[in-house]
Amino acid sequence: MLKFLTAGESHGKCLTGILEGVPANLSITEGDINKELARRQTGYGRGNRMAIEKDKAEITAGVRLGKTIGSPLAMVIENRDWENWKEIMNIGAMGKGQWARMEEVTRPRPGHADLPGAMKYNQYDIRNILERSSARETAVRVAAGAICKRFLDEFGIRVTSWVIEIGGVRCKMGTVPYLRMERSGVAESGLSPKSIFELAESSDVRCPDKKVSEKMRKAIDKARKNGDSLGGIFEVAVTGIPPGLGSHVQWDRKLDGNLARALMSIQAIKGVEVGMGFEVAGRFGSEVHDEIFYKTQDSRLKTQDSNFWPVVPRFYRKTNNAGGIEGGMSNGEPILLRAAMKPIPTLYKPLRSVDINTKRSFQASVERSDICAVPAASVIGEAVVALEIANAFLEKFGGDSIEEVKRNYQGYLQYLRRF
Repeated sequence: MLKFLTAGESHGKCLTGILEGVPANLSITEGDINKELARRQTGYGRGNRMAIEKDKAEITAGVRLGKTIGSPLAMVIENRDWENWKEIMNIGAMGKGQWARMEEVTRPRPGHADLPGAMKYNQYDIRNILERSSARETAVRVAAGAICKRFLDEFGIRVTSWVIEIGGVRCKMGTVPYLRMERSGVAESGLSPKSIFELAESSDVRCPDKKVSEKMRKAIDKARKNGDSLGGIFEVAVTGIPPGLGSHVQWDRKLDGNLARALMSIQAIKGVEVGMGFEVAGRFGSEVHDEIFYKTQDSRLKTQDSNFWPVVPRFYRKTNNAGGIEGGMSNGEPILLRAAMKPIPTLYKPLRSVDINTKRSFQASVERSDICAVPAASVIGEAVVALEIANAFLEKFGGDSIEEVKRNYQGYLQYLRRF
């Protein structure tokens, strides 16, 4: 079982993450993590903060000679902008004369954690809330997700994402719930998740359709000109997944419930769908449920480890409206998820609010912010999904070393051949 904690403020000295439960002997480098951190920082519509920060993770514990050693992994990501905020974010007590330069934040932004956080934690300087509630925290989640991706690679499991909507501009290419994906990742019709992902990676809005990408950029430009912000929708796909992750026996072991919680925990995410999602509410059961078929021949999928050949179950479905999850468990088809992100609550033409001290009406305070962060959110979505999939995988096939986990997994795949 994986345990994960983060610490740090947006303009503090650094972000810190601790990931416990990674088996020993997993090869991992800081480069594996930094590649994912770089992906999080890209995207059309990002703010000036991304020009300052060049996120790089330093592994400070849990790895020796390029491999995990079974103890908790600790990582640190420095905030380069800390140099400009040393006085404001000083952890020491302040002298009376210094408080005059602190510029307390007392005007909460609508749609942000500012007001409920200040009321909950008895704070009259909202900076004590916004510094931690900031999406800057997700950098260290992406770092932990990179380690989980590396773990899943050992078993041929891949987590990818792409953007399908920004500000009402919709892309149909990325919508894959109705496609039947072979275990090799090739769809009978349309593009595979791998192909869609590769197209998305070449777009600065992470949309796989070039024409739609251009329309999305124009929508972001319009919002920027108007001092406004935009949200959107991204999809996450998990391929190479075995049946049987998660469980139906308790509410907190259901895989779809844990994945939904993980995605909803990302700042500004307001909705999550699995497979066909909300559309199932307007369909007949005969149009929703995926019929089950059986192949008489085994099919096999080769992973990065040439000695590791998982046996693929012969049960399959020609549609995947369920999004790869039935009864809280993976069913062997690709897991397909979708998340809706609201527009960033910090606006350069701010909405009206009320000062928490004077109770007078003002325009809300303006913090440096993005116009659109949906492309970055999709990368973060990959990370949190990878964390949950890795956790469910270790819950079922756990071991103290990567070799033990592989033995357990191979035994399970051999067992599945009986069906």
